[in-house]
Amino acid sequence: MAYKPLAHTLPADFDVLSVQYPGRHDRYREAPFTDLAQLVEAVAEELTHVLAADPERPYALFGHSMGALVAFETARLLAQGELPVPQRLFLSGRGAPDVRTTARYDLYDDTDVLAEVRRLGGTDQSILDDPDVMEMVLPALRADYRALGTYNWRGGEPLVAPMTVLVGDRDPVVTVEEAQTWREHTSGDVALKVFPGGHFYLFDHLDAVAAAVTEGLLAEAAAS
Repeated sequence: MAYKPLAHTLPADFDVLSVQYPGRHDRYREAPFTDLAQLVEAVAEELTHVLAADPERPYALFGHSMGALVAFETARLLAQGELPVPQRLFLSGRGAPDVRTTARYDLYDDTDVLAEVRRLGGTDQSILDDPDVMEMVLPALRADYRALGTYNWRGGEPLVAPMTVLVGDRDPVVTVEEAQTWREHTSGDVALKVFPGGHFYLFDHLDAVAAAVTEGLLAEAAAS
């Protein structure tokens, strides 16, 4: 649901496929992933089914916040197989996996999770004070923070896919300097796009974000 506005802003000839994790919306009754590696495997499996029907079909991956890690690790997993790698990765709102953090997300209780969500912004604060709504969304939020807290970067060869890195200039999660650490994880080119705003800058700059995605994809199409 979060990506619908961006999907509608991108050119009509882009085929946008959004990943909906278990525990959200119409998958509310499914158990959410608490392990990022398992989530990556599930995403890669779904992508494999899509791409197997047309192996020459060009594709790209876009991920925001934890989704940036999911997109990156999915590309790494796919690179181990026979399918082509993404034309480009669009990594938003998070630094590279070897950027250290002192936060012990795996130890967060509900109070910690809610405090972090408030700090990040992007959510109607009145929703966070509604116990019925929180009862519905907290299991997925807990799972996300456990997945982040138990994620372990093990190193590896850089990808060959180029990257576009997007970040808000006042993001409390990642600084502009930390966002640039993605350059160490690809042998392709890296374009850095800095937007005014915090962690959820993209919702305030849909046209500019869509333009950055379009620019990145058209550049790769021209190069090929």
